[in-house]
Amino acid sequence: MYQGIIMSGFGGQGVVSGGILLAYAGMMDGRNVTFFPAYGAEMRGGTANCSVVVSTDPVASPVVGSPDTLLIMNEPSLARFENSLKSGGLLILNTTLVSSRPARKDIKVIEIAGSEIAERIGNVKAANMVMLGAYAKLTEAVRLGTLKESIKKVYARANDKMVELNKKAIDEGGLAA
Repeated sequence: MYQGIIMSGFGGQGVVSGGILLAYAGMMDGRNVTFFPAYGAEMRGGTANCSVVVSTDPVASPVVGSPDTLLIMNEPSLARFENSLKSGGLLILNTTLVSSRPARKDIKVIEIAGSEIAERIGNVKAANMVMLGAYAKLTEAVRLGTLKESIKKVYARANDKMVELNKKAIDEGGLAA
């Protein structure tokens, strides 16, 4: 099993921290992982993306040029990465912030109102967790339970209320998928 994913959105949407969580969960599930972040000119409000590989085999490179999955949090990210997705790949789209739809017909598109779901459960900043929950459910690259278990380890300074909110967001994403 090899799963290359690119997560992309605005700085401040938790794209990079979500990638760290995904990579950590992959390690906890006994997978080989890599994580490679990229930032725009600004940290908050600029673009941010990361590449994560989760694999049962050794990983040769942290760079994901042609991902199996795109997790898109905002409109500019769809425009930037849509054409890089492998034919037959999975596009998970945050429809709360992305109004256009992909032009390609050779990919599978899953629409999740990630920001709307996160706001409904208590904090729009948990949208990244909603989207990761959907990703885990759809691909089984990592287990939902491991993803939730990883939160306290990756975000050690998070208070209990935030940890529980993020776990709920992951569950909601799994249900929405």
